[in-house]
Amino acid sequence: MGIGTSFILRLTISKDVNGTAFLVFMGVALSITAFPVLARILAELKLLTTDVGRMAMSAAAVNDVAAWILLALAISLSGSKTSPIISFWVFLSGCIFVICSILIMPSIFKWMTKRCQGGEPVEEMYVCATLAAVLAAGFVTDAIGIHAMFGAFVIGVLVPKEGPFAGALVEKVEDLVSGLFLPLYFVSSGLKTNVATIQGFQSWGLLVLVIFTACFGKIFGTFVVSLLCKVPLRESLAMAFLMNTKGLVELIVLNIGKDRKVLNDQTFSIMVLMALFTTFITTPLVTAVYKPARRVKRADYKYRTVERRSSTTELRILACFHGSRNISSIINLLEVSRGVQKAEGLCVYAMHLMELSERSSAILMVHKARKNGLPFWNRGQWSGSNLVVVAFDAYQQLSRVSVRPMTAISSMSDMHEDICATAERKRAAIIILPFHKHQRLDGSLETTRTDFQLVNRRILGHAPCSVGILVDRGLGGTTQVSASNVSYVITVLFFGGRDDREALAYGARMAEHPGVSLKVIRFLVRPETLGETARVDMDDGSSTELGSLDEDFLSEFKLKISKDDSVKFEEKFVGNAAETINAIHEVRHCNLFLVGRLPDGEITLALSSSSDCPELGPVGGLLASSDISTTASVLVVQQYNSLVSLDLALQIGDEISGKDSESK
Repeated sequence: MGIGTSFILRLTISKDVNGTAFLVFMGVALSITAFPVLARILAELKLLTTDVGRMAMSAAAVNDVAAWILLALAISLSGSKTSPIISFWVFLSGCIFVICSILIMPSIFKWMTKRCQGGEPVEEMYVCATLAAVLAAGFVTDAIGIHAMFGAFVIGVLVPKEGPFAGALVEKVEDLVSGLFLPLYFVSSGLKTNVATIQGFQSWGLLVLVIFTACFGKIFGTFVVSLLCKVPLRESLAMAFLMNTKGLVELIVLNIGKDRKVLNDQTFSIMVLMALFTTFITTPLVTAVYKPARRVKRADYKYRTVERRSSTTELRILACFHGSRNISSIINLLEVSRGVQKAEGLCVYAMHLMELSERSSAILMVHKARKNGLPFWNRGQWSGSNLVVVAFDAYQQLSRVSVRPMTAISSMSDMHEDICATAERKRAAIIILPFHKHQRLDGSLETTRTDFQLVNRRILGHAPCSVGILVDRGLGGTTQVSASNVSYVITVLFFGGRDDREALAYGARMAEHPGVSLKVIRFLVRPETLGETARVDMDDGSSTELGSLDEDFLSEFKLKISKDDSVKFEEKFVGNAAETINAIHEVRHCNLFLVGRLPDGEITLALSSSSDCPELGPVGGLLASSDISTTASVLVVQQYNSLVSLDLALQIGDEISGKDSESK
């Protein structure tokens, strides 16, 4: 259809141009799908990890390569107006250049990649040599008669995308190219676009014709082929709109065509406006026809908490991590969570939280984004950047736990939406989140990024299941601990309430691991007639009145652990906050504390203070502060409650908006 449009344009506003070159240029310009722009749109619409996103990215990548090949053909045809032999010679020389590059360059790049080990800085010589090869390739293709950009593109295709070498190369070049050169290129294109040349009914009619031809050809063609391939109707329509995206490559084609005198000012302006229009309409149209994040019906999602009637059902955990720093502690936590006596065991979704920044290198994660719930790295081709998945893969092979790596590519402002939607889609019972502070060498906690704190707080208000925030102080050390070497002392601080029952239920599951010793401390308000601390025997049915739910839960818990020597239960009577802190200080020598986020009772009200981490609650905030000198990690648990989740979400939203307004 693009070629057909070129005949109409030649008869009207492009009469004195090279016919063959104009035909190819118009065909390429109207049929291009911009790979970088499409990747950005898919990432912002959260479609990268869907079937539609993966299919569109694959098709756009093939389309991009085909466009560059056709562009080289168009340039060779536009180089000479006298002899077709010269055009054939230019095209043949270009083919020879590509073949020689394919035969020579990959072996050199593989040698460089092997010399660049993960965790070590990449030598500047390799980066300089690669950039020199890019310049040399551009010089060769320019000398042949093809644009210098084509040679640079060929070298870019041949550079290995895996390993530290590619990352270092992007890091060195990206800021200069994306921050300076690329904006200047768009400015140059804008200066060449003279909208005033589009005058009269004929010119505006041709603009409408070009836009209709470009949209109809891409949308209708993609839609029909998708239906023939048995793609559902809504997904076919979304695919058609996505493939209609134009962008940077389109501008490159148009600029080269204008420089080669194939496109005049009026045709160039019409084509640029067409590219802008087709790109602008993509996002609203896709949003209107395709909304993949449909929520799971509440009736289909039964187990939203760790506390449940049947203890033999499968526990599904969505474990989130920012990078390799959190991996060993999360794996060690999952190891003690697997409940070796359970009939259905544990299913873990390990979600790598990746920020979608404004840097174009964020799109490199497209190569690793696959369907959620399935491994997204190629086994057998591990590199330094894939150590995270290597760790989870090794843990899955050594244990009976099903681990499914996933990735969330989002901006910080809406990352919680991805996490909550994934938790509901995968029917997770609990979400494990890393605390926004990490431990320094001196033992104190240092803030990583305050954005992560806001993400955690938003998840607490919107989560479709229970939530746990892990304050990591090196649970099990810096390496993964095998099942036979696990020897942890886990302490549950029970004050009463929904969150504390969830923490104790999680602790009871951990206690089934043969390498775990569980200690449960129940805090009670001391009557005036009693002394300091009382130790209660497990079979003792005495209890104070803190609520029938707590009493029923504790009675059932005591019954289950009556014959388990690895579990100890104590009741401590305290009268004020100071005594409570002293009692916690006495049991600080353990590996992990399990506490509820918002426990009930008068004691916790006395502990509440102006903390900078309200997401941890009074007890969790105390254990994460310097008031308690401990090396134990802390897991703060909030149980899912559909009745209060909406109110909590509104409260947290008001607090966050208030904090944002204060910062402004």
